[in-house]
Amino acid sequence: MRESGTALGIDVGGTNLRIAEIDPGGRILSRHAETVTQGREALSARLVELVLARKSPAVRAVGVGIPGRVDAAAGLVLSAGYLEIAGLPVSAILGAAVGLPVAVENDCTMALLAECAVGAARGRRNVVMFSIGTGIGGAMVEDGEPVRGRATAGQLGHITVRPGGRACNCGRRGCVETTSSGTSLGELVREAGLPPGTDVSGLLEAAEAGDAAADSVLSAWARPMRDAATSMAAAFDPDLVLFGGGLGQAMVRALGRLPPEPSWYRYEIAAAGLGDDAGVIGAGLRALSSLGGRTFTAGGDA
Repeated sequence: MRESGTALGIDVGGTNLRIAEIDPGGRILSRHAETVTQGREALSARLVELVLARKSPAVRAVGVGIPGRVDAAAGLVLSAGYLEIAGLPVSAILGAAVGLPVAVENDCTMALLAECAVGAARGRRNVVMFSIGTGIGGAMVEDGEPVRGRATAGQLGHITVRPGGRACNCGRRGCVETTSSGTSLGELVREAGLPPGTDVSGLLEAAEAGDAAADSVLSAWARPMRDAATSMAAAFDPDLVLFGGGLGQAMVRALGRLPPEPSWYRYEIAAAGLGDDAGVIGAGLRALSSLGGRTFTAGGDA
């Protein structure tokens, strides 16, 4: 059963902030994007302004995706990467100001919920997603619902793939974020002595044309990601491992170039399909599905 009315979905990124009105079928009715406002008070105030400007009788709830560690039950930001908003009670502040229910989740969780409802993972009930950009985010759904553990399960960028490897912002070493993110790809390009500005499209094109240096860089970038994905397959046995973010499609292509490895674990991989819209769509659907205590059913009716 679908909720009537619409929701406002908000995707807060390290650089950009997007807001859209979403209907129960995951369609975007209107949208707006701008540079994200920095600082706790300034960002809170701007979120209130954006919602109030778009509030209408049809809008029944608000969903907000935040990068980093989020306590969804409390609507509280625990840490948010480059955004200095740790400790911000988003649900309480925004809900009190706009008079609507507010659902808050990690941004990758919102994106995965959208992919399960109307995107590349539609119809799948158990999905792992890695979101690859400057860093690596992650999310999981099991039987259609987000996996959170005590609060913040899904920090998949911090799976150890190279013990004793490069230092990570989380305080540990050898996380997959240090080997297979966009940042680490740039480092691999520099270390290989390739021309400045060489991007992943250029690497893939060169490797497919037989360039050994490009192929070596892509292999060094993709192998640790395969290790992380296989670890998730061993632990979680998903229907699908999805790769999203700005480099998700490129990672799927790079993984496809690796020679097979002997393993018990076989799993399907795919690139996310909704692009930059995934965050706002998932946030809107999550907000609608939370009305009246309903839970989200990924892979079924939104």
